[in-house]
Amino acid sequence: MTVTVHIVETPGLGDRSYVATDGSVAVVVDTQRDVERVLALVAQLGVDITHVLETHIHNDYVSGGLALAETTGAEYVVAAGEDVAFERRAVTDGDEIVTGSLRVTVVATPGHTPHHVSYVVADGATGAVAGTFTGGSVLFGTVGRTDLSGTGHTHTLAHAQWRSARRLVGLLPDGAVIWPTHGFGSFCSAGGGSGATESTAAAERATNTALLLDEESFVAGFLAGLGPYPAYYRHMAPLNRQGARPAGSGPLPDADAADLRRRLAAGEWVVDLRPRSRFAAGHLPGAVNVEGTAAVATYVGWVVPWGTPLSLVGPDEATLAAARVALGRIGIEPAARHLSDEGWPAPAFGLGFGLSRYPVRTFTDLGAARADGRRMAILDVRGADEWREGHLPGAIHIPWHDVPGRIDELPADRPIWVHCAAGFRAALAASLLARAQRRPVLVDDRWWQVYEAGLEVEEAA
Repeated sequence: MTVTVHIVETPGLGDRSYVATDGSVAVVVDTQRDVERVLALVAQLGVDITHVLETHIHNDYVSGGLALAETTGAEYVVAAGEDVAFERRAVTDGDEIVTGSLRVTVVATPGHTPHHVSYVVADGATGAVAGTFTGGSVLFGTVGRTDLSGTGHTHTLAHAQWRSARRLVGLLPDGAVIWPTHGFGSFCSAGGGSGATESTAAAERATNTALLLDEESFVAGFLAGLGPYPAYYRHMAPLNRQGARPAGSGPLPDADAADLRRRLAAGEWVVDLRPRSRFAAGHLPGAVNVEGTAAVATYVGWVVPWGTPLSLVGPDEATLAAARVALGRIGIEPAARHLSDEGWPAPAFGLGFGLSRYPVRTFTDLGAARADGRRMAILDVRGADEWREGHLPGAIHIPWHDVPGRIDELPADRPIWVHCAAGFRAALAASLLARAQRRPVLVDDRWWQVYEAGLEVEEAA
Protein backbone atom coordinates (compact mmCIF):
# COMPACT_ATOMS: atom_id res chain seq x y z
CA MET A 1 0.00 0.00 0.00
CA THR A 2 1.18 3.50 -0.80
CA VAL A 3 -0.15 6.53 1.04
CA THR A 4 -0.90 9.22 -1.52
CA VAL A 5 -1.42 12.79 -0.37
CA HIS A 6 -3.07 15.40 -2.57
CA ILE A 7 -2.58 19.09 -1.78
CA VAL A 8 -5.45 21.57 -2.05
CA GLU A 9 -3.88 25.02 -2.19
CA THR A 10 -5.48 28.24 -0.96
CA PRO A 11 -2.80 30.74 -1.98
CA GLY A 12 -4.90 33.79 -1.15
CA LEU A 13 -4.67 32.85 2.54
CA GLY A 14 -1.30 31.09 2.39
CA ASP A 15 -2.72 27.73 3.47
CA ARG A 16 -2.91 24.13 2.34
CA SER A 17 -5.51 21.42 2.93
CA TYR A 18 -4.80 17.76 2.31
CA VAL A 19 -6.50 14.60 1.10
CA ALA A 20 -4.65 11.41 2.10
CA THR A 21 -5.80 8.18 0.50
CA ASP A 22 -4.89 4.53 0.12
CA GLY A 23 -6.82 4.33 -3.15
CA SER A 24 -10.16 3.39 -1.63
CA VAL A 25 -10.71 5.61 1.42
CA ALA A 26 -9.51 9.09 2.28
CA VAL A 27 -8.97 11.38 5.24
CA VAL A 28 -9.15 15.13 4.77
CA VAL A 29 -7.06 17.51 6.88
CA ASP A 30 -7.80 21.18 7.63
CA THR A 31 -10.26 21.85 4.82
CA GLN A 32 -11.33 25.35 3.89
CA ARG A 33 -14.97 26.45 3.89
CA ASP A 34 -15.41 25.96 0.13
CA VAL A 35 -15.45 22.17 0.37
CA GLU A 36 -16.53 21.80 -3.26
CA ARG A 37 -12.85 21.62 -4.22
CA VAL A 38 -12.34 18.61 -1.95
CA LEU A 39 -15.54 16.91 -3.08
CA ALA A 40 -14.53 17.30 -6.71
CA LEU A 41 -11.10 15.86 -5.99
CA VAL A 42 -12.34 12.76 -4.16
CA ALA A 43 -14.94 12.18 -6.88
CA GLN A 44 -12.15 12.28 -9.45
CA LEU A 45 -10.07 9.88 -7.35
CA GLY A 46 -13.02 7.55 -6.80
CA VAL A 47 -12.48 7.33 -3.03
CA ASP A 48 -14.73 7.77 0.01
CA ILE A 49 -13.99 10.25 2.79
CA THR A 50 -14.17 8.45 6.13
CA HIS A 51 -12.60 11.04 8.40
CA VAL A 52 -12.23 14.82 8.44
CA LEU A 53 -9.38 15.95 10.70
CA GLU A 54 -8.63 19.32 12.27
CA THR A 55 -5.16 20.03 13.60
CA HIS A 56 -6.53 22.98 15.57
CA ILE A 57 -9.33 25.51 15.82
CA HIS A 58 -8.27 27.87 13.06
CA ASN A 59 -7.72 31.59 13.48
CA ASP A 60 -7.15 32.55 9.86
CA TYR A 61 -10.15 31.04 8.08
CA VAL A 62 -13.58 29.55 8.57
CA SER A 63 -13.29 25.78 8.55
CA GLY A 64 -15.30 23.61 6.20
CA GLY A 65 -14.64 20.55 8.34
CA LEU A 66 -18.03 20.20 9.97
CA ALA A 67 -19.91 20.86 6.73
CA LEU A 68 -17.74 18.33 4.87
CA ALA A 69 -18.26 15.68 7.55
CA GLU A 70 -22.01 16.20 7.52
CA THR A 71 -22.14 16.13 3.72
CA THR A 72 -20.17 12.88 3.41
CA GLY A 73 -21.11 11.11 6.63
CA ALA A 74 -17.45 11.11 7.66
CA GLU A 75 -16.30 11.22 11.27
CA TYR A 76 -15.23 14.69 12.36
CA VAL A 77 -12.04 14.60 14.44
CA VAL A 78 -11.10 17.49 16.76
CA ALA A 79 -8.81 17.63 19.79
CA ALA A 80 -10.56 16.68 23.03
CA GLY A 81 -9.35 19.82 24.80
CA GLU A 82 -11.28 22.12 22.47
CA ASP A 83 -14.58 23.55 23.72
CA VAL A 84 -16.88 23.21 20.71
CA ALA A 85 -20.64 23.32 20.20
CA PHE A 86 -20.95 20.28 17.92
CA GLU A 87 -20.52 16.52 18.05
CA ARG A 88 -17.10 15.26 17.08
CA ARG A 89 -14.66 12.47 17.78
CA ALA A 90 -12.52 13.92 20.56
CA VAL A 91 -8.92 12.74 20.31
CA THR A 92 -5.90 12.99 22.57
CA ASP A 93 -2.21 12.23 22.35
CA GLY A 94 -1.53 8.67 21.22
CA ASP A 95 -4.99 7.93 19.85
CA GLU A 96 -5.11 6.02 16.57
CA ILE A 97 -7.51 6.21 13.67
CA VAL A 98 -7.53 3.20 11.35
CA THR A 99 -9.37 3.44 8.06
CA GLY A 100 -8.75 1.19 5.08
CA SER A 101 -4.99 0.70 4.92
CA LEU A 102 -4.26 4.01 6.66
CA ARG A 103 -3.21 4.31 10.28
CA VAL A 104 -3.27 7.83 11.68
CA THR A 105 -1.68 8.56 15.06
CA VAL A 106 -2.53 11.68 17.04
CA VAL A 107 0.41 13.60 18.50
CA ALA A 108 -0.25 16.47 20.91
CA THR A 109 1.71 19.50 19.65
CA PRO A 110 0.58 22.52 21.71
CA GLY A 111 2.12 25.83 20.71
CA HIS A 112 0.35 27.44 17.81
CA THR A 113 -2.78 26.94 19.90
CA PRO A 114 -3.07 25.36 23.37
CA HIS A 115 -4.72 22.13 22.17
CA HIS A 116 -3.03 21.76 18.79
CA VAL A 117 -2.48 18.22 17.49
CA SER A 118 -0.58 16.75 14.54
CA TYR A 119 -1.39 13.54 12.67
CA VAL A 120 1.25 10.97 11.69
CA VAL A 121 0.02 8.80 8.82
CA ALA A 122 1.44 5.34 8.18
CA ASP A 123 0.82 2.08 6.34
CA GLY A 124 -1.52 0.15 8.61
CA ALA A 125 0.02 -3.19 7.67
CA THR A 126 3.74 -2.43 7.82
CA GLY A 127 3.78 0.62 10.07
CA ALA A 128 5.93 2.51 7.56
CA VAL A 129 5.49 6.23 8.24
CA ALA A 130 4.65 8.36 5.19
CA GLY A 131 4.65 11.71 6.95
CA THR A 132 2.81 14.00 9.31
CA PHE A 133 0.18 16.70 9.00
CA THR A 134 1.59 19.44 11.19
CA GLY A 135 -1.00 22.21 10.93
CA GLY A 136 0.57 25.23 12.61
CA SER A 137 3.26 23.31 14.48
CA VAL A 138 6.31 22.47 12.34
CA LEU A 139 6.34 24.58 9.16
CA PHE A 140 9.06 24.76 6.52
CA GLY A 141 12.05 26.18 8.38
CA THR A 142 9.98 27.70 11.15
CA VAL A 143 6.84 27.16 13.26
CA GLY A 144 3.42 28.73 13.64
CA ARG A 145 3.00 31.90 15.67
CA THR A 146 1.85 31.58 19.28
CA ASP A 147 0.07 34.89 19.96
CA LEU A 148 -3.31 34.15 18.38
CA SER A 149 -4.87 32.74 21.57
CA GLY A 150 -4.31 35.99 23.46
CA THR A 151 -1.14 37.84 24.34
CA GLY A 152 -1.22 36.44 27.87
CA HIS A 153 -0.40 33.01 26.47
CA THR A 154 2.20 33.97 23.88
CA HIS A 155 5.35 33.35 25.92
CA THR A 156 4.15 30.07 27.44
CA LEU A 157 3.02 28.76 24.06
CA ALA A 158 6.32 29.75 22.45
CA HIS A 159 8.13 27.44 24.87
CA ALA A 160 5.52 24.75 24.20
CA GLN A 161 6.00 25.21 20.45
CA TRP A 162 9.74 24.58 20.75
CA ARG A 163 9.16 21.40 22.76
CA SER A 164 6.37 20.19 20.45
CA ALA A 165 8.43 20.67 17.31
CA ARG A 166 11.31 18.68 18.75
CA ARG A 167 9.09 15.91 20.03
CA LEU A 168 7.16 15.57 16.77
CA VAL A 169 10.16 15.52 14.46
CA GLY A 170 11.93 13.20 16.88
CA LEU A 171 9.21 10.61 16.25
CA LEU A 172 9.79 10.60 12.50
CA PRO A 173 12.21 8.81 10.18
CA ASP A 174 14.34 11.07 7.97
CA GLY A 175 12.22 10.50 4.87
CA ALA A 176 8.87 11.31 6.50
CA VAL A 177 7.14 14.12 4.62
CA ILE A 178 6.11 17.28 6.47
CA TRP A 179 2.66 18.55 5.44
CA PRO A 180 1.91 21.87 7.18
CA THR A 181 -1.31 23.84 6.85
CA HIS A 182 0.34 27.26 7.19
CA GLY A 183 3.56 28.79 5.94
CA PHE A 184 2.85 29.73 2.32
CA GLY A 185 2.15 33.38 2.97
CA SER A 186 -0.18 32.89 5.91
CA PHE A 187 0.16 35.32 8.78
CA CYS A 188 -0.17 32.27 11.05
CA SER A 189 3.48 31.47 10.41
CA ALA A 190 6.29 33.14 12.33
CA GLY A 191 9.57 34.22 10.79
CA GLY A 192 10.53 33.91 7.17
CA GLY A 193 10.77 30.14 7.01
CA SER A 194 12.97 28.35 4.51
CA GLY A 195 10.95 29.26 1.43
CA ALA A 196 10.63 25.58 0.53
CA THR A 197 7.50 24.16 -1.08
CA GLU A 198 8.06 20.67 0.29
CA SER A 199 10.09 19.16 3.10
CA THR A 200 10.95 16.09 5.14
CA ALA A 201 11.91 15.40 8.72
CA ALA A 202 15.59 15.31 7.72
CA ALA A 203 15.33 18.68 5.95
CA GLU A 204 13.66 20.25 8.97
CA ARG A 205 16.35 18.94 11.29
CA ALA A 206 18.85 20.80 9.13
CA THR A 207 16.96 24.08 8.65
CA ASN A 208 14.19 24.64 11.21
CA THR A 209 15.03 27.26 13.82
CA ALA A 210 13.05 25.42 16.50
CA LEU A 211 15.23 22.36 15.95
CA LEU A 212 18.55 24.17 15.62
CA LEU A 213 18.42 26.64 18.52
CA ASP A 214 18.31 26.01 22.25
CA GLU A 215 15.01 26.80 23.93
CA GLU A 216 15.81 30.25 25.32
CA SER A 217 17.52 31.46 22.14
CA PHE A 218 14.66 30.21 20.03
CA VAL A 219 11.96 31.80 22.19
CA ALA A 220 13.73 35.15 22.37
CA GLY A 221 14.20 35.37 18.60
CA PHE A 222 10.77 33.97 17.87
CA LEU A 223 8.94 36.50 20.05
CA ALA A 224 10.99 39.38 18.66
CA GLY A 225 9.96 38.41 15.14
CA LEU A 226 6.20 38.36 15.66
CA GLY A 227 4.58 41.00 13.49
CA PRO A 228 0.98 42.17 13.08
CA TYR A 229 -1.75 39.89 11.83
CA PRO A 230 -5.11 40.61 10.16
CA ALA A 231 -7.84 42.11 12.32
CA TYR A 232 -10.37 39.51 11.21
CA TYR A 233 -8.39 36.70 12.88
CA ARG A 234 -10.00 37.40 16.24
CA HIS A 235 -13.39 36.39 14.81
CA MET A 236 -12.42 33.07 13.20
CA ALA A 237 -11.97 30.82 16.24
CA PRO A 238 -15.40 31.70 17.74
CA LEU A 239 -17.06 30.89 14.40
CA ASN A 240 -15.19 27.60 14.17
CA ARG A 241 -16.03 26.61 17.74
CA GLN A 242 -19.71 27.07 16.97
CA GLY A 243 -19.45 24.96 13.82
CA ALA A 244 -19.39 26.97 10.63
CA ARG A 245 -22.06 26.50 8.01
CA PRO A 246 -21.41 26.52 4.25
CA ALA A 247 -21.08 29.90 2.57
CA GLY A 248 -24.03 31.31 0.67
CA SER A 249 -24.30 30.16 -2.93
CA GLY A 250 -27.40 31.87 -4.32
CA PRO A 251 -27.10 34.79 -6.73
CA LEU A 252 -26.16 38.12 -5.20
CA PRO A 253 -28.52 41.05 -5.79
CA ASP A 254 -27.39 43.41 -8.53
CA ALA A 255 -26.88 46.97 -7.30
CA ASP A 256 -26.93 50.07 -9.48
CA ALA A 257 -25.17 53.34 -8.68
CA ALA A 258 -28.07 54.73 -6.71
CA ASP A 259 -28.28 51.62 -4.55
CA LEU A 260 -24.53 51.61 -3.89
CA ARG A 261 -24.70 55.29 -3.01
CA ARG A 262 -27.47 54.59 -0.49
CA ARG A 263 -25.50 51.72 1.01
CA LEU A 264 -22.44 53.91 1.47
CA ALA A 265 -24.54 56.64 3.07
CA ALA A 266 -25.89 54.03 5.51
CA GLY A 267 -22.37 53.14 6.64
CA GLU A 268 -21.82 50.11 4.43
CA TRP A 269 -18.67 49.57 2.38
CA VAL A 270 -18.12 49.13 -1.34
CA VAL A 271 -15.04 47.19 -2.43
CA ASP A 272 -14.02 47.90 -6.03
CA LEU A 273 -11.93 45.09 -7.56
CA ARG A 274 -10.94 46.87 -10.76
CA PRO A 275 -7.30 47.61 -11.70
CA ARG A 276 -5.95 50.51 -9.66
CA SER A 277 -5.41 52.79 -12.67
CA ARG A 278 -9.04 52.43 -13.71
CA PHE A 279 -10.25 52.93 -10.15
CA ALA A 280 -8.17 56.10 -9.81
CA ALA A 281 -9.61 57.42 -13.10
CA GLY A 282 -13.17 57.24 -11.79
CA HIS A 283 -14.97 55.52 -8.93
CA LEU A 284 -17.96 55.90 -6.68
CA PRO A 285 -17.10 58.28 -3.83
CA GLY A 286 -16.42 56.26 -0.69
CA ALA A 287 -15.49 53.01 -2.44
CA VAL A 288 -12.16 51.34 -1.64
CA ASN A 289 -9.89 49.62 -4.13
CA VAL A 290 -8.60 46.07 -3.66
CA GLU A 291 -7.32 45.13 -7.09
CA GLY A 292 -8.21 41.61 -8.23
CA THR A 293 -8.80 38.62 -5.99
CA ALA A 294 -5.39 37.11 -5.16
CA ALA A 295 -5.46 38.28 -1.53
CA VAL A 296 -8.82 40.01 -1.33
CA ALA A 297 -9.84 38.19 1.86
CA THR A 298 -6.77 39.33 3.79
CA TYR A 299 -6.99 42.93 2.66
CA VAL A 300 -10.73 43.34 3.06
CA GLY A 301 -10.78 41.41 6.34
CA TRP A 302 -8.08 43.67 7.73
CA VAL A 303 -9.56 47.11 6.93
CA VAL A 304 -13.35 46.68 6.76
CA PRO A 305 -14.88 46.68 10.25
CA TRP A 306 -16.09 43.19 11.10
CA GLY A 307 -19.78 42.66 10.49
CA THR A 308 -20.17 45.74 8.28
CA PRO A 309 -22.16 44.92 5.13
CA LEU A 310 -20.21 45.35 1.93
CA SER A 311 -20.90 45.22 -1.78
CA LEU A 312 -18.54 44.31 -4.60
CA VAL A 313 -17.79 46.14 -7.83
CA GLY A 314 -15.93 44.08 -10.40
CA PRO A 315 -14.87 44.22 -14.05
CA ASP A 316 -16.23 40.78 -14.97
CA GLU A 317 -18.26 37.86 -13.66
CA ALA A 318 -15.20 35.71 -12.94
CA THR A 319 -13.63 38.35 -10.71
CA LEU A 320 -16.84 38.88 -8.77
CA ALA A 321 -17.36 35.14 -8.30
CA ALA A 322 -13.79 34.53 -7.16
CA ALA A 323 -13.92 37.41 -4.70
CA ARG A 324 -17.14 36.09 -3.23
CA VAL A 325 -15.58 32.65 -2.65
CA ALA A 326 -12.43 34.18 -1.14
CA LEU A 327 -14.39 36.39 1.24
CA GLY A 328 -16.61 33.47 2.20
CA ARG A 329 -13.51 31.65 3.43
CA ILE A 330 -13.22 34.21 6.23
CA GLY A 331 -16.93 34.46 6.93
CA ILE A 332 -17.75 37.59 4.93
CA GLU A 333 -20.91 37.35 2.84
CA PRO A 334 -21.21 40.25 0.34
CA ALA A 335 -24.60 41.94 0.30
CA ALA A 336 -24.71 42.96 -3.37
CA ARG A 337 -22.64 43.29 -6.54
CA HIS A 338 -22.18 45.64 -9.46
CA LEU A 339 -20.63 44.53 -12.74
CA SER A 340 -18.69 47.20 -14.59
CA ASP A 341 -17.71 46.46 -18.16
CA GLU A 342 -14.77 47.82 -20.14
CA GLY A 343 -16.73 51.00 -20.78
CA TRP A 344 -16.45 52.00 -17.11
CA PRO A 345 -17.43 54.41 -15.82
CA ALA A 346 -20.73 53.69 -17.47
CA PRO A 347 -22.77 56.85 -18.14
CA ALA A 348 -25.62 55.60 -15.98
CA PHE A 349 -23.23 55.09 -13.09
CA GLY A 350 -21.73 58.54 -13.14
CA LEU A 351 -24.71 60.55 -14.32
CA GLY A 352 -26.09 62.68 -11.53
CA PHE A 353 -23.82 61.16 -8.90
CA GLY A 354 -20.34 62.37 -9.69
CA LEU A 355 -17.26 60.20 -9.66
CA SER A 356 -14.18 60.58 -7.51
CA ARG A 357 -10.75 60.62 -9.08
CA TYR A 358 -7.15 61.03 -8.02
CA PRO A 359 -3.89 61.26 -9.94
CA VAL A 360 -1.48 58.38 -10.53
CA ARG A 361 2.21 59.24 -10.62
CA THR A 362 5.72 57.72 -10.42
CA PHE A 363 8.72 58.25 -8.13
CA THR A 364 10.24 60.38 -10.88
CA ASP A 365 7.15 62.58 -10.72
CA LEU A 366 7.49 62.75 -6.95
CA GLY A 367 11.09 63.87 -7.25
CA ALA A 368 10.13 66.57 -9.74
CA ALA A 369 7.30 67.79 -7.51
CA ARG A 370 9.69 68.03 -4.57
CA ALA A 371 12.26 69.87 -6.67
CA ASP A 372 9.60 72.37 -7.70
CA GLY A 373 8.84 73.04 -4.04
CA ARG A 374 5.26 71.83 -4.23
CA ARG A 375 3.43 71.57 -0.94
CA MET A 376 2.93 67.87 -0.24
CA ALA A 377 3.10 65.02 2.25
CA ILE A 378 4.55 61.59 1.57
CA LEU A 379 2.93 58.52 3.08
CA ASP A 380 4.83 55.22 3.12
CA VAL A 381 2.43 52.33 3.75
CA ARG A 382 4.96 49.48 3.65
CA GLY A 383 5.69 47.19 6.57
CA ALA A 384 7.99 48.06 9.45
CA ASP A 385 10.86 45.93 8.13
CA GLU A 386 10.68 47.58 4.73
CA TRP A 387 10.65 51.03 6.33
CA ARG A 388 13.71 50.27 8.46
CA GLU A 389 15.68 49.10 5.44
CA GLY A 390 15.20 52.42 3.67
CA HIS A 391 12.66 55.21 3.23
CA LEU A 392 12.28 58.72 1.86
CA PRO A 393 13.36 61.48 4.26
CA GLY A 394 10.40 63.28 5.78
CA ALA A 395 7.91 60.57 4.85
CA ILE A 396 5.16 59.57 7.26
CA HIS A 397 5.14 55.85 7.98
CA ILE A 398 1.76 54.19 8.53
CA PRO A 399 1.42 50.54 7.43
CA TRP A 400 -1.49 50.19 5.03
CA HIS A 401 -3.65 48.24 7.47
CA ASP A 402 -3.35 50.98 10.11
CA VAL A 403 -4.42 53.80 7.79
CA PRO A 404 -8.17 53.72 8.69
CA GLY A 405 -7.45 54.22 12.39
CA ARG A 406 -4.77 56.87 11.90
CA ILE A 407 -6.35 59.18 9.34
CA ASP A 408 -6.25 62.07 11.82
CA GLU A 409 -2.45 61.97 11.71
CA LEU A 410 -2.51 62.95 8.03
CA PRO A 411 -2.91 66.50 6.71
CA ALA A 412 -6.08 67.57 4.96
CA ASP A 413 -4.63 70.74 3.45
CA ARG A 414 -2.22 69.26 0.88
CA PRO A 415 -1.84 66.33 -1.50
CA ILE A 416 -0.60 63.11 0.09
CA TRP A 417 1.69 61.11 -2.18
CA VAL A 418 1.22 57.52 -1.05
CA HIS A 419 3.53 54.66 -2.00
CA CYS A 420 4.42 51.07 -1.09
CA ALA A 421 6.88 48.73 -2.81
CA ALA A 422 4.92 47.93 -5.96
CA GLY A 423 1.64 49.91 -5.98
CA PHE A 424 -0.97 47.41 -4.73
CA ARG A 425 -0.97 48.38 -1.05
CA ALA A 426 -0.60 52.04 -1.93
CA ALA A 427 -3.70 51.81 -4.14
CA LEU A 428 -5.77 50.48 -1.25
CA ALA A 429 -4.36 53.15 1.06
CA ALA A 430 -5.03 55.89 -1.50
CA SER A 431 -8.66 54.81 -1.75
CA LEU A 432 -8.93 54.86 2.05
CA LEU A 433 -7.53 58.39 2.07
CA ALA A 434 -10.02 59.49 -0.57
CA ARG A 435 -12.83 57.87 1.44
CA ALA A 436 -11.74 60.01 4.40
CA GLN A 437 -11.76 63.22 2.33
CA ARG A 438 -7.98 63.45 2.01
CA ARG A 439 -6.22 64.24 -1.29
CA PRO A 440 -4.22 61.19 -2.36
CA VAL A 441 -1.72 60.95 -5.18
CA LEU A 442 -1.08 57.30 -5.94
CA VAL A 443 2.58 56.48 -6.62
CA ASP A 444 2.17 53.42 -8.80
CA ASP A 445 5.80 52.42 -9.07
CA ARG A 446 8.39 49.90 -7.89
CA TRP A 447 10.43 50.88 -4.84
CA TRP A 448 13.75 50.44 -6.64
CA GLN A 449 12.69 53.26 -8.94
CA VAL A 450 13.47 55.74 -6.14
CA TYR A 451 17.13 55.21 -7.00
CA GLU A 452 16.50 55.62 -10.73
CA ALA A 453 14.69 58.86 -9.89
CA GLY A 454 17.69 60.09 -7.90
CA LEU A 455 15.74 60.35 -4.65
CA GLU A 456 17.56 60.25 -1.33
CA VAL A 457 16.89 57.19 0.83
CA GLU A 458 17.66 56.92 4.53
CA GLU A 459 17.58 54.04 6.97
CA ALA A 460 15.68 54.08 10.25
CA ALA A 461 17.76 55.18 13.20
